[in-house]
Amino acid sequence: MLNIAVLVSGGGTNLQALIDAEKGGEIPGGRIALVISSNSKAYALQRAKKENISTKILLRRSFASQQDYDSALLALLGQYNIDLVVLAGFMTIISKNVVSHYKNKIMNIHPSLIPSFCGEGYFGLHVHEAALKRGVKVTGATVHFVNEICDGGPIILQKAVEVMPGDTPQVLQKRVMEQAEWKILPKAVALFCEGRLEVKDGRVAIKEAKQ
Repeated sequence: MLNIAVLVSGGGTNLQALIDAEKGGEIPGGRIALVISSNSKAYALQRAKKENISTKILLRRSFASQQDYDSALLALLGQYNIDLVVLAGFMTIISKNVVSHYKNKIMNIHPSLIPSFCGEGYFGLHVHEAALKRGVKVTGATVHFVNEICDGGPIILQKAVEVMPGDTPQVLQKRVMEQAEWKILPKAVALFCEGRLEVKDGRVAIKEAKQ
């Protein structure tokens, strides 16, 4: 059984999707052991506490340097014997130092079909605003491993979502979450916990399930 840490900053809807998937037996090889928040008022913390999941608050501004923050984060992950880190709307920078310690063991969910509308500055509603401004007919979500490039890590899963006439950024955001994010993030985590993800030459191969 692998230990999973979910890093959050806000409402925690993707955390809830993971909690529901675990409770429903959809992540048989893993358990959410820890939720770390960069925001002491994040509602995601309440979601975790309701399920008796350990929670910790780690504020970047509480540390004099990125190195000190990294050390605290790595110590916390080590304390809980974390095997997989999931970024679920986490708004604090994950440094190269942390990424190197957990190479291909940190996942992120991004609300677009990477490589569209991703990278620096593309987060939250900004992504959907950009998609609507460009006039795309299809958008979606991507789960990828995290590397030193913002939204540049190997892609694990993607799911397309149709853009409808009259969509606002808020309406589109909700549809992308419901139809894509909440479905592919638990699936990607399950695949990792089953040992079915293999990264080679910057690409992810999904291995057949063991019979």
